[in-house]
Amino acid sequence: MSNKEKIIDLFYIKHLKPVDIALKLDVSNSYVTKVIKKDSRYHKEKTQRKQQNKVKHKEQTIEYIKAKQKSNKDSYEALKYQLKKDAEELSYYFDISDRSFRKFNASAYKYNHKKKRFEIDKKLTVSADVPKIVY
Repeated sequence: MSNKEKIIDLFYIKHLKPVDIALKLDVSNSYVTKVIKKDSRYHKEKTQRKQQNKVKHKEQTIEYIKAKQKSNKDSYEALKYQLKKDAEELSYYFDISDRSFRKFNASAYKYNHKKKRFEIDKKLTVSADVPKIVY
């Protein structure tokens, strides 16, 4: 079986791409393309492959969109949960912990490396109920 017959068999029967055929038979891509273009079935095969690729691309796009929507929904649910949790911490019905207060007012606290704790910035004037030190 000659190279030309092998190329035609691999392209039209086994439906391999010209690049794969060239690698398999150790010939150039342009040689493979030249051989398959001379065959009378080329235009029909090319049209079929284009249609298959359109369908495949459409399916992949749909899968990508579904995955993206699921990811967005998961992120949205996580954000809703965090907002609910933060709202509870800041509401009048729950006592807010010193750590939560520091988290919401991070710019007012400086970390003391020697004592390994957060301390309120000395430049600020704060009310008596604000925690001055947070571990």
